Amino acid sequence: MAIPGQKQLTSMDEFLEGIWKQNPVFVMVLGLCPALAVTVSAVNALAMGAATTFVLLGSALLVSLMRNVIPKEVRIATYIVIIATFVTIVDYLIAAISLELYEALGAFIQLIVVNCIILGRAEAHASKHAPGRAVINALGMGLGFTIGLFALGSVREIFGAGTLFGVPLFGPDFQPWVVMVLPPGGFFVLGAWLLLFNWWRNRKPAASEPANVVREASHG
Repeated sequence: MAIPGQKQLTSMDEFLEGIWKQNPVFVMVLGLCPALAVTVSAVNALAMGAATTFVLLGSALLVSLMRNVIPKEVRIATYIVIIATFVTIVDYLIAAISLELYEALGAFIQLIVVNCIILGRAEAHASKHAPGRAVINALGMGLGFTIGLFALGSVREIFGAGTLFGVPLFGPDFQPWVVMVLPPGGFFVLGAWLLLFNWWRNRKPAASEPANVVREASHG
């Protein structure tokens, strides 16, 4: 039901919300535990992003379908059970696909169940909207989280190992920046990306101010 005076989001708005306006990593600064822990390589980053997106999509769809039958008193507990079910599925899938990747991600696969991005989407969006909108929003959030992880993992792998997806990028004389594959490197790269992302988001409003001043002066 439309609320008078409130702008209604289109499907594209719902999708782009998580990628740009409310990017989980660079705007809401959520899910930083896996973002900093597993992003020592681009492969690990994409795998964790894909796993989180799968859980987001599955839980958002199921919560939306059951939103009218879940009692309000136990809704959070129900959401956690639903999320844990999809986490278990993705945990077994990764173990079946690649044991090496499964060991690299470690306990952070199981810890997806406590990722505040997923529970927040279930409570704030999926429980209030139809399945179509819930899935579109969850997909945007998942892709936004994956983009954030890949931005961290690719930079850390390039400078920390001199490779990208395991492919050497520099000559044999390249000296890896060991700090990039250590915890401090994750904080350095995250801080640099946050600085760049916020500068880019604030760039257009700042650029439009002189034009507004000229326009107001001409009317004056």
